Amino acid sequence: MSLRISLLVFFLFVFGVVVVEIVPQCVWRINVDIPEEANQNLSFSAAERWWEQTDLTKLIISNNKLQSLTDDLRLLPALTVLDIHDNQLTSLPSAIRELENLQKLNVSHNKLKILPEEITNLRNLKGLYLQHNELTCLPEGFEQLFSLEDLDLSNNRLTIVPASFSSLSSLVRLNLSSNQLKSLPAEISGMKRLKHLDCNSNLLETIPPELASMESLELLYLRRNKLRFLPEFPSCKLLKELHVGENQIEMLGAEHLKHLNSILVLDLRDNKLKSVPDEITLLQSLERLDLSNNDISSLPYSLGKLHLKFLALEGNPLRTIRREIINKGTQEVLKYLQSKIKDDEPSQNNSVTETAMTLPSESRVNVHSIVTLKILDYSDKQAVLIPDEVFDAVKSNIVTSVNFSKNQLCEIPKRIIELKEMVSDVNLSFNKLSFVSLELCTLQKLTFLDLRNNFLNSLPEEMESLIRLQTINLSFNRFKILPEVLYRIPTLETILISNNQVGSVDPQKMKTMENLITLDLQNNDLLQIPPELGNCVNLRTLLLDGNPFRVPRAAILMKGTAAILEYLRDRIPT
Repeated sequence: MSLRISLLVFFLFVFGVVVVEIVPQCVWRINVDIPEEANQNLSFSAAERWWEQTDLTKLIISNNKLQSLTDDLRLLPALTVLDIHDNQLTSLPSAIRELENLQKLNVSHNKLKILPEEITNLRNLKGLYLQHNELTCLPEGFEQLFSLEDLDLSNNRLTIVPASFSSLSSLVRLNLSSNQLKSLPAEISGMKRLKHLDCNSNLLETIPPELASMESLELLYLRRNKLRFLPEFPSCKLLKELHVGENQIEMLGAEHLKHLNSILVLDLRDNKLKSVPDEITLLQSLERLDLSNNDISSLPYSLGKLHLKFLALEGNPLRTIRREIINKGTQEVLKYLQSKIKDDEPSQNNSVTETAMTLPSESRVNVHSIVTLKILDYSDKQAVLIPDEVFDAVKSNIVTSVNFSKNQLCEIPKRIIELKEMVSDVNLSFNKLSFVSLELCTLQKLTFLDLRNNFLNSLPEEMESLIRLQTINLSFNRFKILPEVLYRIPTLETILISNNQVGSVDPQKMKTMENLITLDLQNNDLLQIPPELGNCVNLRTLLLDGNPFRVPRAAILMKGTAAILEYLRDRIPT
């Protein structure tokens, strides 16, 4: 069997390095012809006669200049994987019908204008990848691919989706993005197992109401269409992400929100929304809300009740929130909204008012922020040390946020350890920190850590104990590698490490970070992007601009995270 494996590796190596325009005949006949060594005067035991025992099951001839395949393809009936992406194919041979064992067919990034009807004979096919071709229609009988679980038809020229698609009952993922679809058939609701539906970048003006009955749907992408209103989703109890940005939606009502019990991500950017209803608080699971570039002039204070990790508001004519608060980020906006809720409530007997009786030692400390907002704020003082009186002012109050940004700190105050049982948000940005002290590593409830604009080039291994950390901002420091300890913090959802000198990332370790949603590596020293990074399918935002690598090219980067990850996956050696 070792000879067989060596021969397969040889073909993969040759095709991966030398660009070919025609598949050598010996490849098609690998199951038929007796190998040259067998014709020599050599004696082989039964176990060594591999050519009598094993047929070729995987053929990868991608990234060449193939313009056609011959009917000799039928000589490889045992194939389970055929990967011919990134060639110049304009058609597929009818002999493809003979590949009845085929489970994965990748013909993406070619020049196919039509598919042969014979492709519908591949009843064991589970993955069919046809993205980036020139298809205008699909063959009759396409719905007979009953085993199909993953179908990618993105970046073609399709104008309709056949109603018969409803028969693809095993389908879990369907990508129809970047076509010319003006509508979706109501029958699409028949795909009872569908979890991921991508219809980005089409011409859709409406969504069939039947789509709202798809109980298995978890991810729905409808960005860059012509939608004027949102459908209701009474049965989509599992829907986790709804992307409807870059449409023409003018109204968001309670009826659109009340059934989205599981929603984590709601993308409404670049629409024509004028307001956000109070019922937004029904979305108790919501983590990311993008409202940027709408016509929203005010926000309901109740929005502050949500546990958002990301809130985008840029590009709105907001009059009720100062720009400086918005610029400080999500948590500051939420705290501001929470404070307004409390301001609207009747004053409580235990409220604290700053008067002439305030102790002199507390005069430089914002006691109101401590008591009302639970924030210990000593920012923008250009201080070399944080005075003891700042920590003393906490007294018996609960503090959840610490803001010591915009000072001249060379080390983290040791007394921060006194807050280890309560603080969840620490901002030490715009200081002169060259190391992270172990006191910070004791903050067991820490979820958000801002260390940008310092002099850091490493992080202590002890940070592994921050078992609740979700967001870390390390931008504008001096890191040359992604700190190893970050790979061992499984709760991390956002890593911002732009504008450093990072030269490499470990895609295998990155893949283990199952909660990682956002990775910002802009403006670093990455000479290459490992294709295996494409396996980090949980990433929703991957930013790579401003690095010296040649591929992926700028055109791919501009298409967004999904396109980047797909590009990288297509280039993983099999």
